[in-house]
Amino acid sequence: MQNTTFPQDLPPKYYHDYFCYVLDFVRKRYVQVLNEKEIKFLDSYCGLSEDAQCLFIRFSNRSKSFFRVNSLSYSEITDIPAVLEELLENDFIEMLCDDHLDRMEEVMDLFTKEQHLEFTKILKPDVMPSKSIRKPDLVRWLLFTYDFKTLCAIICQAEPVVKVSYESEVMLMKFLFFGNRYADMTEFVIRDLGHVRFQSFDEQYLSIQFETRKDVDDTLMVSLMKETFDVMKQQFPPEEIFDWFMNWQVGISGDLSPKALPSYNLFIVRVSAWLERKKMLSQALSIYQLTNDAPARERRVRLLYNLGEIDEALALCEEIAENPQNADERYFSQDFYEKINNKKKRIVKRTTQALKSAEAIEIPIIYRYQVELGAIHYYRELGFNAVFSENEPWRTLFGLLFWDIIYDTNVQAIHNPLQRVPSDFFLPDFYYKRSAQLLERMKVMDSREAIEEVIVKTYDEKFGTTNVLVSWYEGSLEKVLVLISRLSPEQIHKVLLEISQNLRENTRGFPDLMVWNEDEYAFIEIKSPTDHLSSRQLHWQHFFAEHGVQSRIVRVKWIKDN
Repeated sequence: MQNTTFPQDLPPKYYHDYFCYVLDFVRKRYVQVLNEKEIKFLDSYCGLSEDAQCLFIRFSNRSKSFFRVNSLSYSEITDIPAVLEELLENDFIEMLCDDHLDRMEEVMDLFTKEQHLEFTKILKPDVMPSKSIRKPDLVRWLLFTYDFKTLCAIICQAEPVVKVSYESEVMLMKFLFFGNRYADMTEFVIRDLGHVRFQSFDEQYLSIQFETRKDVDDTLMVSLMKETFDVMKQQFPPEEIFDWFMNWQVGISGDLSPKALPSYNLFIVRVSAWLERKKMLSQALSIYQLTNDAPARERRVRLLYNLGEIDEALALCEEIAENPQNADERYFSQDFYEKINNKKKRIVKRTTQALKSAEAIEIPIIYRYQVELGAIHYYRELGFNAVFSENEPWRTLFGLLFWDIIYDTNVQAIHNPLQRVPSDFFLPDFYYKRSAQLLERMKVMDSREAIEEVIVKTYDEKFGTTNVLVSWYEGSLEKVLVLISRLSPEQIHKVLLEISQNLRENTRGFPDLMVWNEDEYAFIEIKSPTDHLSSRQLHWQHFFAEHGVQSRIVRVKWIKDN
């Protein structure tokens, strides 16, 4: 294993500081949910020399479990053989042994094809595979031809192999710190190299994300199951995937921690959608039925209809119409109910109706792959200012005006100093926990001047700081200021309130362009002849119309260049 290049401007053992910080952070905040083995790991780690800690961290930060001893080379670790001995004596690594029988393929993968050919030559020189054989095929042939002990002996004769220990404990420590499986230790690196400027938090006010061990175990379990699914679907037929999921689901049904439920519901939709694409309609339906989170109910209606369960599909349409979770559900329930009730094979959806009734403009066909740019040139030639806007200025407006409310540690949704997104950001809890603050802020922001003052002040103070809603680039503030100058405070409040009640859904679907001059303005949704209007885009058209915000859909007709 070659020595990796250290990031510029960081000390050689930068990763040691980060790892120790994570362990100390977890011990202080989560000791009450740790088991005996996890606490033993923390204590034993502290008893290692600094170099031994460093090599263990090097092992733990890799995606693999096994390492070739002779390939280890780290310039900041002075005596690797002595450090390996220390790790071995303290059970932080173990030599390749019979316990690793089921993982021999991982061990074999450490070696090159040429080395495997050498192993073959030593084991049975009269039976040699072709030199043109692919490495994976050669590994499979060796595993089939020779038993574990034979392969283990020949490998250890060539070079010692070790396996890192405490893998599950290290995984848990990182999970408790970050609160998920996708963030990793590189967050520290990009912070200290200045690539990302994180929001600053007083650590004494950070809250714990998991109150009980069950919260931890269930949330981690769902995350690991998602990862397992992503691997299995590449290797197994859908029938086996369905059986695997249902067997797991039966074991946890009704006993899952509320903390894990949002992730679990997303997982249900992911598995169901995959089965549906594999044409396993009944099986997909049975899994969709495990959740009501969008888009599960819509998919259930479609599957019920396709499976001939018309009455049940109709009843579910009515249920969705009574309490839609988002624009997709609202318009779908109306359209599909009409399709079923009128026994029509095809209906004109409300989004299609809105698109067909929209005005049309003519744009040169050279813009067929840049329809928004063509529309911008069209309106500028008419004497308007025109810029691409879509979701960004609305998101930036929300992020800047409510910055301190979004990242308020008193809400108990900020759990570590590198957190980019509050843990409740895409949950209904976001509005429920902050409604009083949001409404009070809007009450105070009763004029364009007041709103603009806060926006500009926050923009200057926070420039470059990561915010889930704010993109930093030249011209982003100007778009927000134009938006503020054209809308009344009441209109701005209405839009921001709508966004706050469902951040996952309502931060998208805004019109493509912002067009204005001294006398008028409009937000314009541009559609080429092959584009479709989404339910979310139609939602904002209706919402803007209801509150007097000038917005419209515009179709493009291509004209040939002269």
